[in-house]
Amino acid sequence: MGLMPVAEALQRVLVHASALSGEVVPLNEALGRVLTGDVAALRTQPPTAVSAMDGYAVRASDVATAPVTLKVTGEVAAGHPFAGQVGGGQAARIFTGGVMPTGSDTVVIQELATLSGDLVTIQKPTAKSRNVRAQGIDFVQGQVLLRKGRRLTDRDLMLAAAMNHPNLSVHRQPKVAVLGTGDELVPPGSAPGPGEIVYSNGYALSAMARSEGAEVRDLGIASDSIEDIVSAVRGARKWNADILVTSGGASVGEHDLVQRALAAEGLDLSFWRVALRPGRPMMHGRLGGMQFLGVPGNPVSSFVCAFLFLVPLIRRLAGRHDVERIPQTARLGCDLPANDERADYLRATLETVTGGPVATPLPDQDSSLMAPLARADCLLIREPHAPAAAKGSDCVILKLGL
Repeated sequence: MGLMPVAEALQRVLVHASALSGEVVPLNEALGRVLTGDVAALRTQPPTAVSAMDGYAVRASDVATAPVTLKVTGEVAAGHPFAGQVGGGQAARIFTGGVMPTGSDTVVIQELATLSGDLVTIQKPTAKSRNVRAQGIDFVQGQVLLRKGRRLTDRDLMLAAAMNHPNLSVHRQPKVAVLGTGDELVPPGSAPGPGEIVYSNGYALSAMARSEGAEVRDLGIASDSIEDIVSAVRGARKWNADILVTSGGASVGEHDLVQRALAAEGLDLSFWRVALRPGRPMMHGRLGGMQFLGVPGNPVSSFVCAFLFLVPLIRRLAGRHDVERIPQTARLGCDLPANDERADYLRATLETVTGGPVATPLPDQDSSLMAPLARADCLLIREPHAPAAAKGSDCVILKLGL
């Protein structure tokens, strides 16, 4: 199997992926989730006309000219409507959110009124409906305000609550199982022995998946044995994972056992080499209903592969429409040589200057170096066989971060 172009590989990852089934969750658990259907208002907001200011509810005809003195016949606070009505020559003290009394159609703000006993003098004329929020000015019962497929924001949850929805139907969160492989790996906090390294990839993969709204289970580290890897894979299947991501062992060397272990479990392999740098030995396939992504063990390679393939897969399963990140244009901060047959995803810093953003690749692009990756603001894309590019010319980037 030859090197597969990145676009074709992503298409294969997504071709059998569709939005997961729906579930009903409380509003406080719905942030970032995707609606399975339209949401209509269960009430009208406001349900009746209310005051927008503190002041006096009056008849506009009584305050068409000023100054004028009116008799105060009652008081209206939010949540405490006035049982009476406002007649000619009368006013009711009213506070923001108070229901407009019968007969009134205008609110004179308190700064334009002087109270003396039960008489209020209006200093300036006020037009009809001034400082009044009409019934249904925000929305009316039955009006659809949130549409199917919308990814819910904090503002959407505010609106849904005001619409009187305590719960919403959203697509289920994808379940992502993350497994590290390799005899050389030890967890953070250990004292690595000769030849051992601290396991770091899984923390980035798990954080990336969680930031996209997935539920994540850390399967730990499997040794370089088919039995250990198979046991972890079965654990992922028992958990009903939608996606299994393994880190390391993605090649076909004597100690790269992931593909063999998964084949023993019935893996339907889609591809295992991509025309990508970093990240050529990446695998994808399916184990029944569970999608499998095998990313390389080099930290930068694992991150870039997850960024390019895991994130879109999670988004597709979550029901999102913005599955792929949108590339942006910048200007090169340095000269770049011609490229070979693989697409390059260079770690680069991004600086905004007059004329637009400038992307400058970091000097060392080795796929094992995590410090430069942490400093990077974006991935600068160099297509296969791209010609040499001069400083200041246009380039394409994918921004890193949330």
